[in-house]
Amino acid sequence: MTPEYEYGDKVRVVRMIRDDGTFPGKQRGDMLVKKGSVGYVKDVGVFLQDQLIYQVHFIDEDLIVGCRSQELISADEPWVESEFEFGDWIRAANHLAIKGEVIAEVGAVGQVMSVRRDMEPIMYEVLFTDRMLLVPVSAICWPPETEETEEAAC
Repeated sequence: MTPEYEYGDKVRVVRMIRDDGTFPGKQRGDMLVKKGSVGYVKDVGVFLQDQLIYQVHFIDEDLIVGCRSQELISADEPWVESEFEFGDWIRAANHLAIKGEVIAEVGAVGQVMSVRRDMEPIMYEVLFTDRMLLVPVSAICWPPETEETEEAAC
């Protein structure tokens, strides 16, 4: 495992960071750092022998938070705001098909595996059951339990 970032590198978080129950003085689920915040790498460690964890100091928040590499980009990279981020659970807003074969029905639940900010418009690689699909934001939406109302439509 080779670290992507080193001590002193300026990085940006691409998703909101919440307390997973390990942050002192906070409650599980409390927001620690907002999506788009910039910080500096203080240290790099290993978790469970296969995951790099970056200790990032977010100066504006005056917090030091552990972040996984998929939660970070270089602060020098252009920041393009996106609706969804890595790990978000979503649902299909309409039928998603390849060559006429429906891969995901309307309402099918999937998980965002990556955000392609290098594409115009932004595209999302989403895993539906056992198939990875590259989809635009118009093809997906938040599951009902994460929306303001249960009956909210995509």
